[in-house]
Amino acid sequence: MLGNVMGIIRLDGANSMLKELCEHRPVAALPIAGRYRILDFAMSSLVNSGIGHVGVLVSKKARPVFDHLRSGKDWDLARHRDGLAYLPNDGENGNNSALAGLYQNIDFVMRSSAEYVFLVQADTVYNIDFRHVLLFHQNTGADITMVYCKAREDLPGEAASMQVAENGKVTDIAKRMTSTKGSNDFMGIYLMRKDTLVKLVTSTFERGGNSMLVDGIIRHMDNFSIYGYEHKGFSTRINSTMAYFNANKAILNPDIWNELFMSEHPIHTKTKDAAPVQYKNTAKVTNSLIGNGCEIYGEVEDSILFRGVRVAEGVKIKDCIIMEQCQIEQYAMLRDVICDKNVVVSEDQWLKGAENYPLIIAKSTVI
Repeated sequence: MLGNVMGIIRLDGANSMLKELCEHRPVAALPIAGRYRILDFAMSSLVNSGIGHVGVLVSKKARPVFDHLRSGKDWDLARHRDGLAYLPNDGENGNNSALAGLYQNIDFVMRSSAEYVFLVQADTVYNIDFRHVLLFHQNTGADITMVYCKAREDLPGEAASMQVAENGKVTDIAKRMTSTKGSNDFMGIYLMRKDTLVKLVTSTFERGGNSMLVDGIIRHMDNFSIYGYEHKGFSTRINSTMAYFNANKAILNPDIWNELFMSEHPIHTKTKDAAPVQYKNTAKVTNSLIGNGCEIYGEVEDSILFRGVRVAEGVKIKDCIIMEQCQIEQYAMLRDVICDKNVVVSEDQWLKGAENYPLIIAKSTVI
Protein backbone atom coordinates (compact mmCIF):
# COMPACT_ATOMS: atom_id res chain seq x y z
CA MET A 1 0.00 0.00 0.00
CA LEU A 2 1.12 3.58 -0.73
CA GLY A 3 0.28 5.01 2.65
CA ASN A 4 1.90 8.34 1.80
CA VAL A 5 -0.34 8.96 -1.24
CA MET A 6 -4.01 9.91 -1.49
CA GLY A 7 -6.25 10.36 -4.50
CA ILE A 8 -8.91 12.96 -5.22
CA ILE A 9 -11.28 12.30 -8.12
CA ARG A 10 -13.00 15.17 -9.92
CA LEU A 11 -16.31 14.56 -11.69
CA ASP A 12 -16.40 17.84 -13.64
CA GLY A 13 -15.55 16.64 -17.14
CA ALA A 14 -16.69 18.70 -20.13
CA ASN A 15 -20.22 17.58 -21.06
CA SER A 16 -21.51 20.34 -23.35
CA MET A 17 -20.92 18.11 -26.42
CA LEU A 18 -22.49 14.99 -24.87
CA LYS A 19 -26.05 16.27 -25.21
CA GLU A 20 -28.79 13.98 -23.88
CA LEU A 21 -26.26 11.49 -22.52
CA CYS A 22 -25.23 13.88 -19.73
CA GLU A 23 -28.56 15.58 -19.10
CA HIS A 24 -29.05 13.67 -15.84
CA ARG A 25 -25.54 12.44 -15.04
CA PRO A 26 -21.93 13.67 -15.02
CA VAL A 27 -19.52 12.34 -17.64
CA ALA A 28 -17.94 10.14 -14.95
CA ALA A 29 -21.20 8.17 -14.57
CA LEU A 30 -21.63 7.40 -18.29
CA PRO A 31 -21.99 3.64 -18.91
CA ILE A 32 -19.29 2.14 -21.13
CA ALA A 33 -18.10 -1.24 -22.38
CA GLY A 34 -21.21 -3.19 -21.46
CA ARG A 35 -21.01 -3.02 -17.66
CA TYR A 36 -18.66 -0.24 -16.51
CA ARG A 37 -18.84 3.49 -15.81
CA ILE A 38 -16.12 5.91 -16.93
CA LEU A 39 -15.43 6.63 -13.26
CA ASP A 40 -14.31 3.00 -12.80
CA PHE A 41 -11.06 3.58 -14.70
CA ALA A 42 -9.83 6.34 -12.37
CA MET A 43 -11.02 4.53 -9.24
CA SER A 44 -9.49 1.20 -10.23
CA SER A 45 -6.16 2.69 -11.33
CA LEU A 46 -5.78 4.41 -7.96
CA VAL A 47 -6.73 1.33 -5.94
CA ASN A 48 -4.66 -1.05 -8.07
CA SER A 49 -1.66 1.24 -7.48
CA GLY A 50 -1.96 0.73 -3.72
CA ILE A 51 -3.76 3.99 -2.92
CA GLY A 52 -6.35 3.26 -0.22
CA HIS A 53 -7.46 6.82 0.62
CA VAL A 54 -9.65 8.31 -2.12
CA GLY A 55 -11.91 11.37 -2.00
CA VAL A 56 -14.59 11.95 -4.66
CA LEU A 57 -15.33 15.61 -5.29
CA VAL A 58 -19.10 15.57 -5.72
CA SER A 59 -20.54 17.64 -8.57
CA LYS A 60 -24.02 18.45 -9.78
CA LYS A 61 -26.22 15.52 -10.82
CA ALA A 62 -24.19 13.22 -8.56
CA ARG A 63 -26.96 10.75 -7.61
CA PRO A 64 -25.81 8.15 -10.22
CA VAL A 65 -22.30 8.39 -8.73
CA PHE A 66 -23.57 7.69 -5.20
CA ASP A 67 -25.64 4.78 -6.50
CA HIS A 68 -22.65 3.32 -8.33
CA LEU A 69 -19.91 3.76 -5.72
CA ARG A 70 -21.97 3.33 -2.53
CA SER A 71 -19.50 2.52 0.28
CA GLY A 72 -16.66 1.74 -2.12
CA LYS A 73 -16.79 -1.98 -1.25
CA ASP A 74 -16.34 -3.12 -4.85
CA TRP A 75 -13.02 -1.23 -4.94
CA ASP A 76 -11.93 -2.41 -1.46
CA LEU A 77 -12.43 1.11 -0.08
CA ALA A 78 -15.06 0.35 2.61
CA ARG A 79 -12.62 0.80 5.48
CA HIS A 80 -12.65 2.07 9.05
CA ARG A 81 -9.57 4.17 8.33
CA ASP A 82 -9.13 6.19 5.15
CA GLY A 83 -11.03 4.41 2.34
CA LEU A 84 -13.65 6.29 0.29
CA ALA A 85 -14.86 9.78 1.21
CA TYR A 86 -17.39 12.04 -0.54
CA LEU A 87 -16.36 15.71 -0.72
CA PRO A 88 -19.40 17.97 -1.24
CA ASN A 89 -19.41 21.26 -3.12
CA ASP A 90 -22.44 23.29 -2.04
CA GLY A 91 -21.92 25.81 -4.85
CA GLU A 92 -21.56 28.78 -2.51
CA ASN A 93 -21.93 32.06 -4.41
CA GLY A 94 -22.98 30.07 -7.47
CA ASN A 95 -19.51 28.59 -7.99
CA ASN A 96 -19.71 24.85 -8.73
CA SER A 97 -16.22 24.52 -10.21
CA ALA A 98 -13.84 21.78 -9.14
CA LEU A 99 -11.50 24.48 -7.84
CA ALA A 100 -14.26 25.81 -5.56
CA GLY A 101 -14.98 22.28 -4.39
CA LEU A 102 -11.32 21.65 -3.62
CA TYR A 103 -11.10 24.93 -1.71
CA GLN A 104 -14.21 24.07 0.31
CA ASN A 105 -12.71 20.68 1.22
CA ILE A 106 -9.10 21.77 1.66
CA ASP A 107 -9.23 20.74 5.33
CA PHE A 108 -9.79 17.15 4.16
CA VAL A 109 -6.46 17.33 2.32
CA MET A 110 -4.64 19.08 5.14
CA ARG A 111 -5.75 16.52 7.76
CA SER A 112 -4.53 13.61 5.67
CA SER A 113 -1.25 11.95 6.61
CA ALA A 114 -0.42 11.61 2.91
CA GLU A 115 2.65 13.32 1.50
CA TYR A 116 1.52 13.24 -2.14
CA VAL A 117 -1.84 13.77 -3.84
CA PHE A 118 -3.09 12.47 -7.19
CA LEU A 119 -5.78 14.79 -8.52
CA VAL A 120 -7.66 12.86 -11.22
CA GLN A 121 -10.47 13.95 -13.55
CA ALA A 122 -12.79 11.00 -14.18
CA ASP A 123 -13.61 11.48 -17.85
CA THR A 124 -10.94 9.31 -19.47
CA VAL A 125 -10.65 5.60 -20.30
CA TYR A 126 -7.27 4.09 -19.33
CA ASN A 127 -5.54 1.58 -17.08
CA ILE A 128 -2.49 3.20 -15.44
CA ASP A 129 -0.11 2.04 -12.72
CA PHE A 130 0.24 5.29 -10.80
CA ARG A 131 3.31 3.95 -9.00
CA HIS A 132 5.30 4.62 -12.18
CA VAL A 133 4.05 8.21 -12.19
CA LEU A 134 5.09 8.64 -8.53
CA LEU A 135 8.58 7.30 -9.24
CA PHE A 136 8.92 9.64 -12.24
CA HIS A 137 7.78 12.57 -10.08
CA GLN A 138 10.32 11.81 -7.38
CA ASN A 139 13.19 11.24 -9.81
CA THR A 140 12.62 14.52 -11.68
CA GLY A 141 12.13 16.59 -8.52
CA ALA A 142 9.04 18.16 -10.13
CA ASP A 143 6.67 20.43 -8.23
CA ILE A 144 3.83 19.18 -10.43
CA THR A 145 3.64 16.15 -12.73
CA MET A 146 0.94 16.14 -15.41
CA VAL A 147 0.05 12.89 -17.19
CA TYR A 148 -0.51 13.09 -20.95
CA CYS A 149 -0.94 10.81 -23.94
CA LYS A 150 -0.60 11.09 -27.71
CA ALA A 151 -4.01 11.80 -29.21
CA ARG A 152 -5.21 8.82 -31.27
CA GLU A 153 -7.36 10.82 -33.71
CA ASP A 154 -8.79 14.23 -34.54
CA LEU A 155 -11.90 14.84 -32.48
CA PRO A 156 -13.97 17.89 -31.55
CA GLY A 157 -14.13 18.60 -27.83
CA GLU A 158 -12.27 20.68 -25.29
CA ALA A 159 -8.64 19.61 -24.82
CA ALA A 160 -5.41 20.85 -23.25
CA SER A 161 -2.30 20.35 -25.38
CA MET A 162 1.17 20.26 -23.82
CA GLN A 163 4.63 20.93 -25.24
CA VAL A 164 7.12 18.63 -23.54
CA ALA A 165 10.91 18.77 -23.83
CA GLU A 166 13.06 15.64 -24.20
CA ASN A 167 13.77 15.57 -20.46
CA GLY A 168 10.02 15.68 -19.69
CA LYS A 169 9.88 19.36 -18.77
CA VAL A 170 6.59 21.01 -19.77
CA THR A 171 7.37 24.18 -21.70
CA ASP A 172 3.86 25.26 -22.73
CA ILE A 173 0.19 24.37 -22.23
CA ALA A 174 -2.66 25.54 -24.45
CA LYS A 175 -6.43 25.05 -24.21
CA ARG A 176 -8.07 24.04 -27.47
CA MET A 177 -11.56 23.24 -28.74
CA THR A 178 -10.39 20.18 -30.70
CA SER A 179 -8.01 17.31 -30.10
CA THR A 180 -5.51 16.84 -32.94
CA LYS A 181 -4.02 13.45 -33.77
CA GLY A 182 -0.49 13.15 -32.38
CA SER A 183 -0.75 16.08 -29.96
CA ASN A 184 0.28 15.70 -26.31
CA ASP A 185 -3.15 15.77 -24.69
CA PHE A 186 -3.36 16.32 -20.94
CA MET A 187 -5.33 13.47 -19.33
CA GLY A 188 -6.60 15.47 -16.35
CA ILE A 189 -4.17 13.77 -13.92
CA TYR A 190 -1.90 15.78 -11.62
CA LEU A 191 0.57 14.59 -9.00
CA MET A 192 2.07 16.96 -6.43
CA ARG A 193 2.97 17.20 -2.80
CA LYS A 194 0.11 17.89 -0.43
CA ASP A 195 1.47 21.29 0.61
CA THR A 196 1.86 22.27 -3.06
CA LEU A 197 -1.77 21.40 -3.76
CA VAL A 198 -3.00 23.33 -0.72
CA LYS A 199 -1.00 26.41 -1.69
CA LEU A 200 -2.06 26.19 -5.34
CA VAL A 201 -5.77 25.78 -4.58
CA THR A 202 -5.99 28.49 -1.92
CA SER A 203 -3.95 31.10 -3.79
CA THR A 204 -5.83 30.52 -7.07
CA PHE A 205 -9.35 30.50 -5.58
CA GLU A 206 -8.77 33.44 -3.23
CA ARG A 207 -7.60 35.54 -6.17
CA GLY A 208 -10.78 34.92 -8.14
CA GLY A 209 -9.73 31.91 -10.20
CA ASN A 210 -12.24 29.36 -11.53
CA SER A 211 -9.90 26.82 -13.17
CA MET A 212 -6.88 25.24 -11.56
CA LEU A 213 -5.35 24.50 -14.96
CA VAL A 214 -5.87 27.94 -16.51
CA ASP A 215 -5.79 30.27 -13.51
CA GLY A 216 -3.50 28.26 -11.24
CA ILE A 217 -0.99 26.63 -13.58
CA ILE A 218 -0.97 28.08 -17.11
CA ARG A 219 -0.89 31.67 -15.88
CA HIS A 220 1.83 30.91 -13.33
CA MET A 221 4.02 28.35 -15.09
CA ASP A 222 7.19 30.22 -14.17
CA ASN A 223 6.42 29.60 -10.48
CA PHE A 224 6.52 25.80 -10.77
CA SER A 225 8.75 23.04 -12.06
CA ILE A 226 6.24 21.10 -14.20
CA TYR A 227 7.02 17.78 -15.85
CA GLY A 228 4.93 15.59 -18.16
CA TYR A 229 4.62 11.82 -17.79
CA GLU A 230 3.57 10.10 -21.02
CA HIS A 231 1.08 7.25 -20.74
CA LYS A 232 1.85 5.06 -23.74
CA GLY A 233 -1.04 2.63 -23.37
CA PHE A 234 -4.58 3.05 -24.63
CA SER A 235 -6.30 6.22 -23.50
CA THR A 236 -9.22 8.24 -24.76
CA ARG A 237 -11.00 11.19 -23.18
CA ILE A 238 -14.80 11.30 -23.28
CA ASN A 239 -15.54 14.94 -24.10
CA SER A 240 -18.03 14.61 -26.96
CA THR A 241 -20.64 12.22 -28.33
CA MET A 242 -18.24 11.02 -31.02
CA ALA A 243 -15.48 10.46 -28.45
CA TYR A 244 -17.90 8.32 -26.41
CA PHE A 245 -19.09 6.40 -29.48
CA ASN A 246 -15.55 5.82 -30.75
CA ALA A 247 -14.28 4.73 -27.32
CA ASN A 248 -16.93 2.01 -27.10
CA LYS A 249 -16.18 0.85 -30.63
CA ALA A 250 -12.42 0.80 -29.88
CA ILE A 251 -13.02 -1.47 -26.89
CA LEU A 252 -14.35 -4.10 -29.34
CA ASN A 253 -10.73 -4.44 -30.50
CA PRO A 254 -9.40 -7.51 -28.63
CA ASP A 255 -5.97 -5.92 -28.07
CA ILE A 256 -7.50 -2.85 -26.41
CA TRP A 257 -9.93 -5.00 -24.41
CA ASN A 258 -7.08 -7.14 -23.10
CA GLU A 259 -4.99 -4.12 -22.15
CA LEU A 260 -7.82 -2.48 -20.23
CA PHE A 261 -9.57 -5.42 -18.60
CA MET A 262 -7.38 -8.53 -18.68
CA SER A 263 -4.12 -7.25 -17.19
CA GLU A 264 -2.87 -7.99 -13.67
CA HIS A 265 -4.58 -4.73 -12.65
CA PRO A 266 -8.28 -5.28 -13.50
CA ILE A 267 -10.90 -2.56 -13.79
CA HIS A 268 -13.42 -2.95 -10.95
CA THR A 269 -17.07 -1.95 -11.07
CA LYS A 270 -20.30 -2.28 -9.11
CA THR A 271 -21.28 -5.93 -8.95
CA LYS A 272 -24.75 -7.01 -10.02
CA ASP A 273 -26.19 -10.50 -9.93
CA ALA A 274 -27.78 -11.49 -13.22
CA ALA A 275 -28.36 -14.57 -15.31
CA PRO A 276 -25.98 -15.30 -18.20
CA VAL A 277 -26.83 -14.11 -21.70
CA GLN A 278 -29.51 -16.18 -23.44
CA TYR A 279 -28.72 -16.71 -27.12
CA LYS A 280 -31.83 -18.14 -28.77
CA ASN A 281 -31.92 -20.34 -31.87
CA THR A 282 -32.51 -17.36 -34.16
CA ALA A 283 -29.72 -15.24 -32.65
CA LYS A 284 -26.69 -14.18 -34.67
CA VAL A 285 -24.01 -12.14 -32.87
CA THR A 286 -20.76 -10.89 -34.46
CA ASN A 287 -17.91 -8.86 -32.89
CA SER A 288 -20.05 -7.53 -30.04
CA LEU A 289 -20.07 -7.23 -26.25
CA ILE A 290 -23.25 -8.53 -24.63
CA GLY A 291 -23.96 -7.89 -20.93
CA ASN A 292 -25.40 -10.40 -18.47
CA GLY A 293 -29.17 -10.80 -18.40
CA CYS A 294 -29.65 -10.09 -22.11
CA GLU A 295 -31.99 -12.13 -24.32
CA ILE A 296 -30.94 -12.24 -27.96
CA TYR A 297 -33.31 -13.52 -30.67
CA GLY A 298 -32.18 -11.22 -33.51
CA GLU A 299 -28.92 -10.14 -35.17
CA VAL A 300 -26.27 -8.00 -33.43
CA GLU A 301 -23.08 -6.86 -35.19
CA ASP A 302 -20.21 -4.55 -34.07
CA SER A 303 -22.26 -3.33 -31.10
CA ILE A 304 -22.28 -3.14 -27.31
CA LEU A 305 -25.36 -4.22 -25.34
CA PHE A 306 -25.53 -3.58 -21.60
CA ARG A 307 -27.22 -5.74 -18.98
CA GLY A 308 -30.84 -6.75 -19.36
CA VAL A 309 -31.36 -5.80 -23.03
CA ARG A 310 -33.93 -7.82 -24.99
CA VAL A 311 -33.49 -8.10 -28.74
CA ALA A 312 -36.56 -9.69 -30.36
CA GLU A 313 -36.69 -11.97 -33.39
CA GLY A 314 -36.11 -10.29 -36.75
CA VAL A 315 -34.22 -7.35 -35.22
CA LYS A 316 -31.00 -6.16 -36.89
CA ILE A 317 -28.56 -4.04 -34.83
CA LYS A 318 -25.25 -2.78 -36.23
CA ASP A 319 -22.72 -0.25 -34.88
CA CYS A 320 -24.90 0.59 -31.88
CA ILE A 321 -24.63 1.13 -28.12
CA ILE A 322 -27.70 -0.13 -26.26
CA MET A 323 -27.76 0.62 -22.52
CA GLU A 324 -29.41 -1.31 -19.67
CA GLN A 325 -32.96 -2.65 -19.81
CA CYS A 326 -33.72 -1.52 -23.36
CA GLN A 327 -36.32 -3.45 -25.37
CA ILE A 328 -35.88 -3.77 -29.15
CA GLU A 329 -39.07 -5.27 -30.52
CA GLN A 330 -39.65 -7.48 -33.56
CA TYR A 331 -38.23 -6.49 -36.97
CA ALA A 332 -36.80 -3.17 -35.75
CA MET A 333 -33.56 -2.08 -37.44
CA LEU A 334 -30.93 0.09 -35.73
CA ARG A 335 -27.64 1.38 -37.12
CA ASP A 336 -25.26 3.99 -35.65
CA VAL A 337 -27.61 4.53 -32.70
CA ILE A 338 -26.99 5.14 -28.98
CA CYS A 339 -29.97 4.13 -26.80
CA ASP A 340 -29.84 5.36 -23.21
CA LYS A 341 -31.37 3.25 -20.41
CA ASN A 342 -34.91 1.83 -20.56
CA VAL A 343 -35.58 2.76 -24.18
CA VAL A 344 -38.27 0.83 -26.05
CA VAL A 345 -38.00 0.61 -29.84
CA SER A 346 -41.33 -0.65 -31.12
CA GLU A 347 -41.98 -3.25 -33.78
CA ASP A 348 -40.90 -2.43 -37.37
CA GLN A 349 -39.16 0.86 -36.43
CA TRP A 350 -36.03 1.71 -38.43
CA LEU A 351 -33.53 4.05 -36.77
CA LYS A 352 -30.32 5.21 -38.42
CA GLY A 353 -27.70 7.77 -37.48
CA ALA A 354 -24.60 8.71 -39.42
CA GLU A 355 -21.23 7.01 -39.07
CA ASN A 356 -19.72 10.26 -37.75
CA TYR A 357 -22.88 11.48 -35.96
CA PRO A 358 -24.80 8.72 -34.13
CA LEU A 359 -28.48 9.10 -33.36
CA ILE A 360 -29.09 9.44 -29.59
CA ILE A 361 -32.31 8.13 -28.03
CA ALA A 362 -32.87 9.72 -24.62
CA LYS A 363 -33.47 7.70 -21.46
CA SER A 364 -36.89 5.99 -21.10
CA THR A 365 -38.05 7.03 -24.56
CA VAL A 366 -40.62 4.89 -26.37
CA ILE A 367 -40.36 4.97 -30.17
